[in-house]
This record gives sequence, structure tokens and C-alpha cells, in this order.
Amino acid sequence: MLRSMPKYQHHTGMSKDHPLILAHPPGEQPVVEPTLEGPVPVDTYAGRIDVNWDPNAAVTPLGQLPFFIEYLKLAGLLDGWVAGCPIQYTSPNAPTKRDLLGTVLVSILSGHWRYAHITALRADTVSPPLLGMTRVLSEDAVRRGLAKIDPVAGATWLQENLDYVTRPLLREPWVLDVDTTVKPLFGNQEGAVVGYHPGKPGRPSHSYHSYLIANLRLVLDVEVHDGNQTSSKHGAPGLWALLDRLGRDCWPSLLRGDVGWGNEAVMCEAEQRELAYLFRLRMTANVRRAIERAMDGTWTEAGHGWEGQSTQLRLDGWGRQRRVVLLRRKLESAPPAAKQDADGQHRLSFAAVDARKQVWEYGALVTSTNAEILSLGQAYRDRADCENDFDEFKNQWGWAGFTTQDRKRCQLMARCVALVANWWNLFVRLADPDHHREAITSRPLLLTAIGRQTQHAGRTTLHVSSPHGRHGWARHAFTRIAGFFATLRQTAEQLTPLDRWYRILSLALVKYLHGRQLERPRRIPADATTAMG
Repeated sequence: MLRSMPKYQHHTGMSKDHPLILAHPPGEQPVVEPTLEGPVPVDTYAGRIDVNWDPNAAVTPLGQLPFFIEYLKLAGLLDGWVAGCPIQYTSPNAPTKRDLLGTVLVSILSGHWRYAHITALRADTVSPPLLGMTRVLSEDAVRRGLAKIDPVAGATWLQENLDYVTRPLLREPWVLDVDTTVKPLFGNQEGAVVGYHPGKPGRPSHSYHSYLIANLRLVLDVEVHDGNQTSSKHGAPGLWALLDRLGRDCWPSLLRGDVGWGNEAVMCEAEQRELAYLFRLRMTANVRRAIERAMDGTWTEAGHGWEGQSTQLRLDGWGRQRRVVLLRRKLESAPPAAKQDADGQHRLSFAAVDARKQVWEYGALVTSTNAEILSLGQAYRDRADCENDFDEFKNQWGWAGFTTQDRKRCQLMARCVALVANWWNLFVRLADPDHHREAITSRPLLLTAIGRQTQHAGRTTLHVSSPHGRHGWARHAFTRIAGFFATLRQTAEQLTPLDRWYRILSLALVKYLHGRQLERPRRIPADATTAMG
């Protein structure tokens, strides 16, 4: 009887001493790992080049940041911000307040809008020491640090720093713009509620109630509310608290807002405070009837093709008669569907056809002032600049991002973004006093450049190479700014940081001030110097 043989021997007739030789090796081919030593050859249209990494080189992508740092140091802006921060670390291994806030500063200044973007700064060994930092923190360390700040103390701290920046300008005649913008959310964040958003209907959001100095792109304060809290009744308490904090001598000459602010509660409060206002009115039935009665009346010039007529109205819900300015503009064709005209101006209201088959666009404003119609019409058209402010702060700064699950850190970062943007916008005015340069153009020109740091004989030198097409203009501007700062340093013993801040603002806003020098009042309210620590 034959004994059974191994299967492979039975089929192949081969013994154990001669195993089967496979024609194709099993599995995948082994992957040869590239060596990390030496340059890597790359074939380009200019021929072969060798790419070599130097991770230990002292370089920075923010080569022109030192000029901005000197500006912050001379004015005491960064030192006051760090000194007043209410965060309390208990661990001996915890980062310093300067490391935390310096990381936030550089991230916002670089145009980041997510915490994850902070990782792009971690290898920069040049910028942190210039800011007095020891290192750039990770995104998680920044989130944890902001979570340790008490909401009430954090609000007071950031409001004081915002006031410190803008208060010297508020003794000049100025206009306060109040408006609301919506920040869409894509998670389960606190306060993520479906509200009014024409671009993304049905999308949960936050509402940013903002208070701005008109035409200067400077934010006085910003409050983060639930997405369905866009009306003025949610923003008015913050407005009145802001005015009370500033003091009567710093109040605006005019309070200006959209239809959401033209209601009895806001107007009564402004009248009791003797604060002049200009609001747009909704096209209610009574307003339409007033326009119909005024069609055959006398219309006066209101600028940009508009005509105006003043009347007294007491609408439903009003406790008294108020001055209402009716506006109209002849259209060349049927009522437009667009929200803006060819000049970029927002259309005020509805359109109608009169008996002579002429098409007119109508709007209505309510005001407590006795100003002429031409001035009022232009004043409200200037309010359209608020939309430009929101576009810049949401799309070029970080108001559209830095989102966390809790609303507290969203509020903190909204005010931090406003503060850093105020600092940068005024710094850019030093370079170009005649224009406002948006961040999308000013950062590549005045911030981004390759900086290589060298040390020799105890002297540190930063070699800057800018690829920008206008790098020559930027170099000339920085040279002029450095000369101005050198003059301030020579008088450092006689001038306090606040005095130097007045000098810096006077130069940055020389066009706005018509060449006048801002004078520090003899007595500064206590809360105006708190931000200095």
C-alpha cells in the first residue's frame, strides 16, 4: 500500500531537498526609500536644479515685520495688551502670556482664519524673539489658553485696548456707524442658530454687531450674538454701553444706521441722550402714502441724481413727530432687481411709475438734525462704506473664522482680530497717508518678504528680499517711517507711550486731520490708561 506523499511532491514529483522555485515573487516589489541627505535634483523648464533644505537657517517669511514691531513698541500697544491680559496659568510648564498673545498676533497679521493655520508659523525662529517671545505656540495651546480667560474680564481687557487705540481720534468730529454682519457656521457651535442670511438661507450662523468709526476702517467694538439676534434690540445695549464707556466728550456728531435701527426704542434713547441720528426707514404703508402726497411737491437737489423733500411724520408706534427726508431718483428703465447701482451705491428702496410714465426709485430717512437735504443724502450714501468694512474684516482678516465650539472664544477672537486690524490699518497709513490700503494688498507689500538673519561682531542684521513689484516704494516708505521713529526715540524720556501714540496718529491720519497735530488733553480718564498696564 502506497504511503501518502506531501501534496506539493505529489503534483511536482520533487523531493523536500528540491523545493519549488516560483516564477513570480509573491507580494509587491520592495520600495526603495529616498535618502534625506544631499540635494534633490528637479527637472524644470530652466533645466535641472538641485533643491536643498536647510531647516536650521534663521529665516522668516515676514521679513518686514520689524518695522511693525517698532511701531507697537513705541506706542506701547503690545506691552499694554500683554500686561492687561487676565489669563492665569498655574502650571510651571505653561507658556507665558506674551507667547500666547504673540502667537495670536502673528497669526491674525498673517491673514489666518483657522487655528490650524498657526502651524505654518512654528518653524519661524526670527520673528518670535523680535516680539519678546520664546516660541510660537501650537494651535491647541492657543485654544487652551483662550479658554482660560474669563469672559467678563476678557471683554473688559479687550475693550480697554480698543479704546486706547481710537480714543485720541474721538475728540474730533466723527460719525458712528452701527451695523450687523452674519458669520455662517458649519458645525454644532454654541449660538449657531438659523437667522437671516440672504446668501446662505437656512445656514446656522453668528451675528456680529459692530460699531465703527466711519470712513477710517477702525472698529470701536464688536459683539458676537446668536444667528437669529440680528435686530437692533440685541445690539443697542452694547451701543449705549460703548458710549457710556467713552464719555460724553468723545461722542460722535452723528449716529448712523440701516433700517434695523430706525425704530422707536433706539430713536427715543438717542433723543434722551441728545445724540443726533440718521437712520433709513422701512417702506411701510404710511411712508408710501407720504411719498404719494409729495410727488407733486417741490424736490431739491440731494446729490448723485437724487432729489429730496423734508416732511414731518408720526408713524405707527412712534410717540412723537419726527423729521423724515423723502428721496427719489429717476431711472432710465424698469425697476432694477440689483441691490447696487452702476456706482456701487446701495439702492434705498422701491421704484414706482408716475402719471407721466417716468420710473422713480424712492427711499426715506429719519433724522433728528436740521441739516440740509443735500448733506443728509450724502451722509447716508457714505454709510455704504460699512459693507466694505465687513468685506475686509470677514474675507481678509479673521471674522469669518477662528471658530470654536463655545461662543466665548469666538467673542475673544473677534475682538482680537478687530484690535490687530486697527493696529495694522493705522500702521499702513504711516506708509501711505493718502489712501486706505486693504489687507489683501498691504500685507504682500509691507509685511511679506524673505528675511535672513545673520550675526557678526555682536550685531544682528536682517537681510530682506521682497518679490513684490513695488518693493522699491515699500523700501522708501519704511525708510521714512524709521526716520520718524528715530525722532520719537530721541525724545523718549520726555514722552510717555500715550504721548508717542498721539504723535503717531497725527502722522498716520494727517489727511483726515487736515495736517493738525492731535493734542493730548490735560486729564485722561482712568479707563483710557488702564490698557497700558
